[in-house]
Amino acid sequence: MYVCLCNAISDKTLREVVRRYQPKSIQQLRQLVPIGKQCGKCVRAARDIMHEELQHAPLYKEIA
Repeated sequence: MYVCLCNAISDKTLREVVRRYQPKSIQQLRQLVPIGKQCGKCVRAARDIMHEELQHAPLYKEIA
């Protein structure tokens, strides 16, 4: 399903980005994926997806 119609960003893409980079805020997510840059209708859905994925994401520790 498309979350951002303006930039053709799907929920699958958002989930993959959140799992990989684990952004802590919607601003950090917006730096990784072009959401909310035109009409802004996708921000609420993107925030919900981000919170959902972060709840299920394993915690990673930095080694270096």
